[in-house]
Amino acid sequence: MIKAVIFDFGGVILRTQSWTGRRKWEQRLGLDEHGAEQLVFNSQMGRQAQHGKISYRQLWRWVGDFLHLSAADLQAFEADFWAGDVLDSQLVAMIRGLRPRYHTGLISNAFDDLRDVLTHQLAIADAFDVIVISAEEGVMKPDPRLYHIALERLGCRPEETVFIDDFAHNIAGAQAIGMHGVHFRPQVDLAQELKKLGLQVEGH
Repeated sequence: MIKAVIFDFGGVILRTQSWTGRRKWEQRLGLDEHGAEQLVFNSQMGRQAQHGKISYRQLWRWVGDFLHLSAADLQAFEADFWAGDVLDSQLVAMIRGLRPRYHTGLISNAFDDLRDVLTHQLAIADAFDVIVISAEEGVMKPDPRLYHIALERLGCRPEETVFIDDFAHNIAGAQAIGMHGVHFRPQVDLAQELKKLGLQVEGH
């Protein structure tokens, strides 16, 4: 029986709806398309930030140095980088509706600012019983250690949980330790997928 539903954050709960700001800076700086994301998320320094070895602010200072940006341009680039991200408020409402019948959790490969963002900027931290952030734990999905941290804090066995993520390799990592997995894409009816696993989803 499923006792807990665990969500990824970026690409699931918060999704990039417009790449206009990022593309504008890529063109201005001579970067390849998606080069901005590669720099922030997938560069060596981006990975270090997601492992908690450097802070979010240190990462962006490095981005500024790497691209030879003035302080004002760096501030504008950072703002434009995130400007197209949109919170899925309907999904958040569904997550809240899962409780108290089910525990809810979040596992995210993210920087050390995420807990503050969830708590103060988006005001959705209270929707989750457990929040596990790679920068705080020093390990990233799909490393099984990150899933086990969440399971231990939820007090659930792997087979009692469902994990939802937009990256197939992260789903595979969860399934490898016995968790159920749902590969999220915007066109997926998530409530229906959860109902297939035997969950009761409020309003669906």
